[in-house]
Amino acid sequence: MQRPIAILDSGVGGLTVVREVMRQLPREKVIYFGDTARTPYGPRPAEEVVRFTDEIVTYLMQFKPKMIIIACNTATAVALEHIRSRVDIPVVGVINPGSRAAIKSTKSGIVGIIGTIGTVRSQAYEEALKRLNPNIHVASLACPLFVPLVEQGNFRSEQTFETIRSSLEPLKEIPLDTLILGCTHYPFLADTIGEVMGPGVKLISSDSETAREMSAILQETGKLAAQPELPVHQFFCSGDPRLFKRIAQQWLGEQIELTPVVWQIPQIG
Repeated sequence: MQRPIAILDSGVGGLTVVREVMRQLPREKVIYFGDTARTPYGPRPAEEVVRFTDEIVTYLMQFKPKMIIIACNTATAVALEHIRSRVDIPVVGVINPGSRAAIKSTKSGIVGIIGTIGTVRSQAYEEALKRLNPNIHVASLACPLFVPLVEQGNFRSEQTFETIRSSLEPLKEIPLDTLILGCTHYPFLADTIGEVMGPGVKLISSDSETAREMSAILQETGKLAAQPELPVHQFFCSGDPRLFKRIAQQWLGEQIELTPVVWQIPQIG
């Protein structure tokens, strides 16, 4: 039996990572859990985020995954090491892969980070960037209004543009050339964020880098899927299943057109 890759997030944001995993490794079975009933995680106390992440991992372990991806920057910042200490399989977060991509991208040495309140407060990105390059200059900004827009499926409205424009105004005064989308929800808004920041700023999303890191780990450990048949993916959410399914189908698009998908509502907590 094929062992799956378990991917979890506070809501729909982790679907950005799912899409990259499906694109890069189409033979890998994905089990996804979006905690849409309790999103957003950003404003919550760290202890609560750790507890929620722990509950989801406990639920996902029944499927005997070969790897866990914490596709939530807030949960990565505060719960990654805790989860690694309690499971005997690889656990990958999204902060280190995104930081490496930003270091490769920047020419000016000035990197911006936007994220949830919890991610920015943790300074996890600053620490990861400074470990790679102590001379890097970092400008961080919490954007708490972005996640609700994505969870409502509101990606391109006039309200969305104005919210993003006003939220990012403080960064417009800083001569950065690279901006880390420090929340996996934010790639849903990347077109508008890019429009606001202008063509001189490269946006860095951790989804592709995280999928590459996951692929490297599986290859090194000899755990890449070998089955010729397409896997049956499973998607779980804790909130409104109709809204979750609509956003997931819209975002994943061609990645799930030919791949069987099962949609389920679990009981956790």
